[in-house]
Amino acid sequence: MPASTFHPGGQAARTGILSVPASMLVPVLDLLLPTRCVGCDRRGSLLCDACLVVAPALRAPRPAPAGLPACWSATLYEGAARQAILHYKERGRTALAVPLAHALAFTLATAVPEGALAVVPVPSAGRAVRARGHDPVRRLAALAVRQLGGLGREVTLRTDLRHGRRVADQAGLSAAQRAANLASSLRVDPAGKGRLSGRSGASMVIVDDVVTTGATLAEAARAVRETGAEVAAAVTVAATRRRGPPDFLTEGKENAKAVGSPVRHMSLPSAQLIRLERQVERCVQPSKGASSTP
Repeated sequence: MPASTFHPGGQAARTGILSVPASMLVPVLDLLLPTRCVGCDRRGSLLCDACLVVAPALRAPRPAPAGLPACWSATLYEGAARQAILHYKERGRTALAVPLAHALAFTLATAVPEGALAVVPVPSAGRAVRARGHDPVRRLAALAVRQLGGLGREVTLRTDLRHGRRVADQAGLSAAQRAANLASSLRVDPAGKGRLSGRSGASMVIVDDVVTTGATLAEAARAVRETGAEVAAAVTVAATRRRGPPDFLTEGKENAKAVGSPVRHMSLPSAQLIRLERQVERCVQPSKGASSTP
């Protein structure tokens, strides 16, 4: 039997009996090898019971960029949550989309507990999608929409945001540099302007995986507002704890009022998130279910 070989750049890893696209190697190995927690390396699951604790709250960067909506996150970008997001986005551990999407769905329902929702994911750049083999934020948003719709919430996935120009890598940039780098970089696809105009009455929510300076979320909100829609909130899986004044993580009545709900603090282990119904039912109003747009 010929030896296995790996060909980068999207080619296949080949053996005499198996041909696997490079982007699928890690997911396939996840099926074949014992599963270990990305947080503590314990066997049994990709995120063990103790590692990912979800506590939805308003966590806004300070200073916040102009135009940033009320900013909710499921947890802080540290520890197991940081490892889970990194493994999911950069190391091909796509199975982590399930618990991360549960956390996102729970936070969406907490941030906007009533009425119809339109979930607008921040798009990945084309080169990033090609390198990773998928759009990680769009996948999380789609899973979260499906989960909430299955619980009776009227929720729609709106994937009409596009990159209007190329931007530099954000890593290492200051808050001001990030804002300048992203300024007017996003646009709404002309075919989707009617869907995002706000005529449906749904609360528009921008979603992303991590908020650091808030520049990306503010730019996405600007593009959506140009269609005439109001943006009710921004929701992420995690928020970066940056150095700065003690009020970097803002959890107060002023921001809660912007989305029409009180601030809620709930800590849930990842094992409970696998059965999302137990956490979200109290936040979901029965309605028509989920739908999506291309």
